[in-house]
Amino acid sequence: MLIFQLAIILIASKIAGDLSVRLKQPSVLGKLLIGIVLGPTVLGIIEDTEVLKEISNIGVILLMFIAGLETDIEEFKRTGKASAAVGVGGILIPFALGYFTGIYMNLNPIQASFLGLLLSATSVSISVQVLKEMDRLKSREGATILGAAVIDDILVILALAFLMSLAGGDVNLTKVILKKVIFFVCAIVVGWKFVPFFLRKFSSLRVTETVISSALIICFIYAYLAEYTGVAAIIGSYIAGVAISVTEFKHEIFEKVETISYSIFVPVFFTSIGVAVQFTGIMDHIGFIIVLSLIAILSKLIGSSLGAKITGFSWRNSLGIGSAMVSRGEVALIIAAIGIENDLLNQDLFAVIVIVILVTTIVTPPMMKSLFNKK
Repeated sequence: MLIFQLAIILIASKIAGDLSVRLKQPSVLGKLLIGIVLGPTVLGIIEDTEVLKEISNIGVILLMFIAGLETDIEEFKRTGKASAAVGVGGILIPFALGYFTGIYMNLNPIQASFLGLLLSATSVSISVQVLKEMDRLKSREGATILGAAVIDDILVILALAFLMSLAGGDVNLTKVILKKVIFFVCAIVVGWKFVPFFLRKFSSLRVTETVISSALIICFIYAYLAEYTGVAAIIGSYIAGVAISVTEFKHEIFEKVETISYSIFVPVFFTSIGVAVQFTGIMDHIGFIIVLSLIAILSKLIGSSLGAKITGFSWRNSLGIGSAMVSRGEVALIIAAIGIENDLLNQDLFAVIVIVILVTTIVTPPMMKSLFNKK
């Protein structure tokens, strides 16, 4: 059954992506929408199984690994100030609006703060694909977006740990912070010293495709350790890609990883986002979904855009950067799952949040396409 589902996903996603491009939209938009059509909501051809989720997870990890391989380190350094401004701006406004929305809904301050943090999260995996299609991933804007995503993830996860400790959860805030500090320090040191050494030694083995295998080993270990220490796996794989991008193996690894990723894993990731969505009971909360979706989109767009503008970007490119930060994706879904487990969200609000996350993900590609200047 899985083999048949993979065949259907690959056929449908490629055709849907092509149709999207013909309609002058990013191909990823078609892949997201076809997932909804194939999933339980419409045709019911594809089921949201655990195996499909794991394949999808590999897809997003490889997508961010490729983004790391394409990162220009010097440009990344130059955009550090802009990335910080975009990341912080993209947290402050969504958090404030989310908090006051929660208070208006009669949530207690802890629950309202959790809603604010949930709306502050961002996931640029979709944005990375759009930037690649527009040939902007290596630009100043692309470097700013990727840097801001890392900063956003760190700050939101730390704030979440602090909030959980206030809520009475079994959370040692000092331990949480220390684990993340250790991860980033070790990731940088290992990336600088050990990664080039490992690639050279492993690639000398007398078996086939040792270079690409060694790169994938590094990618998956970084992703695992990032997730283990409470940092998103996609941040770990992105850092792994950056570490390899300064070695002599960069181009060979990039070409082969891109072939592997875009032939199966990445299409499954994009399509599975739509497959996972359930619209049962949506009409009961349609008004609230619309309002919360507008808050989620506008708060991140405005906050991140202002951060970009004050660091020297034009208004158009600032809005483009802001639009790239709108998608909440898998990061927000993880936070929402934490909320439901700790009684910070009820089932109805959780269902609404899932739809809102889908909306932010779907609107991101066309927003980026329309707001960024054409090359």
